[in-house]
Amino acid sequence: MASTAATVIVASMSLGGCVSTTSTSEVDSSQMSSSVDTDVRRRARIRLELAANYLQGGQPAVALDEVRQAISLDSSFVDAYHLRGLIYMQMNDLNQAEDSLNRAQSMRPNDPDIMHNLGWLLCEKQQFAKAEALFDQALAVPTYQGGNKTQMSKGICLVRAGKPDQAEPILMRAYELDAGNPIIGYEVAKLKFDKGDLKRAQFYVRRVNNGNYATAESLWLGIKIERGLGDPVAARQLADQLRKRFPDSKQMLAYERGAFNE
Repeated sequence: MASTAATVIVASMSLGGCVSTTSTSEVDSSQMSSSVDTDVRRRARIRLELAANYLQGGQPAVALDEVRQAISLDSSFVDAYHLRGLIYMQMNDLNQAEDSLNRAQSMRPNDPDIMHNLGWLLCEKQQFAKAEALFDQALAVPTYQGGNKTQMSKGICLVRAGKPDQAEPILMRAYELDAGNPIIGYEVAKLKFDKGDLKRAQFYVRRVNNGNYATAESLWLGIKIERGLGDPVAARQLADQLRKRFPDSKQMLAYERGAFNE
């Protein structure tokens, strides 16, 4: 399903776009009690940078250990709890992730990045109303730079909540602002497909599948759209890509079974 791919990519985007070891929201050095405190924060920051690098490199367990060391050095380091929440999300430990993100938000309640990540986590846990409220709170922060990402996540969450009509204008607006984003492109294509608008669905999914970020989900959607439009040649070409790039995917298995309506 689409949501599986979207979950992974959005979580990764949240890490890249939200975690900063030089956050302007942190307590500055003038508020620290001594140069010793400043040195402690510096060492904790180094640990956090290592943790972020390990997480980006696909080593969440090592990243978690680095974050623990950062927190042991400086238990007031908000970004460490924030990153710990993202690590637990990648490890699919959603309860621990929620605890960490709640801790971060309690320490810095007006941080829109934390609101975004906590909102996405609650969407993963199917707490849709709470997730939407957090997305809206993040979007209401005048200085927030990640609004389009949050609009996208809100739209995806509304789709999951069974509210495609509310999701569509949000995702279309996000697409207008970032037409090259493959997650948004896929989600818009899926919405159009589900509504029976196959020509518009074809337009959006082709842009995804012709780029560098095609997934098993987007190729499978493309196959179903081309079949629906009566173009077996295009459908076979997409199936060849699916077989070559994602031979063990559940989408490839569905194609081989002919399960086009599942």
